[in-house]
Parts: sequence; structure tokens; C-alpha cells
Amino acid sequence: MNEKTAQLAPPTHHFTVILSPTPRGARLARLLTVAQLGSWDMPPRVTESAQHVVAELAANAATHGRLRGRDFLLALLTTEGDRALRIEVTDTRGDSLPDLAPLPPATDDESGRGLVLVEALSDRWGVVPGPVPRKTVWAELDLVPE
Repeated sequence: MNEKTAQLAPPTHHFTVILSPTPRGARLARLLTVAQLGSWDMPPRVTESAQHVVAELAANAATHGRLRGRDFLLALLTTEGDRALRIEVTDTRGDSLPDLAPLPPATDDESGRGLVLVEALSDRWGVVPGPVPRKTVWAELDLVPE
């Protein structure tokens, strides 16, 4: 008897790590992202954009999403069919959601550019509230041109 085996989709890459909500944890998130995407042979343009997006989201988790004694989660994964890289940063301040339409800061402001950069570097981004007390800010970078 000769049966055909169903073709399985290529495996989806997935990486998660729990980090401390500190500047050191945010820096480690960026460094781990570069190393992980290198091991997945991601194109340099994706790795460069992803490291900046992770740096901003992790810095926000360490600054605005920080609660004493609670860490943040970084997840990197490719979507079905490896069409996009999805970056997720989950923190424990679900009561503090980011503005989904960030305005550029004034030229003399010393902060406030993070989500503007995330919006510029990613193809899509957003926030998923919950489960209480968490929220996840995510961004996607297309891997195949559309």
C-alpha cells in the first residue's frame, strides 16, 4: 500500500525569555534578539529593524511597565509560513496602555520617540490587554515582500 504523506508547513521559529524590568534587562533583550535572529539566518535588514524595535519596547517595559518584583517577557516568533517576524513584549502594567497613534515629540524633548520609531520600523504593531495584570505590545516585520 502506497500512501502519500501530507506536507507539513516549515517549522515556525519561537524564542521566549523572561527578563528583569531594568535598563540591563532591556539591553539584554536587544542583545538576545540579535543573537537569536542570527541563528535563524534572518536578513540583516530584519535584524537591524528588530533590534531597534525590541530596544524600544523593552525600554518601555522597564520604564513604564515596571512593577517591583515582576519581570517582563520577550517573545520572538515567525508567523505561519515564515511570512513575518513577530516581536512581543509582555509586562505587568496592563493598566498603562501605550498610545496607538503616537505623536512625534517636540525637537527639544529628551524622550517620547520610542513608539514613533516602532511605528516607523514595523509593518504592523499594537497592544493586547490582559490577562490582568498584563499587557503585550507587539510588532511585526514582514519577511517576504507583499
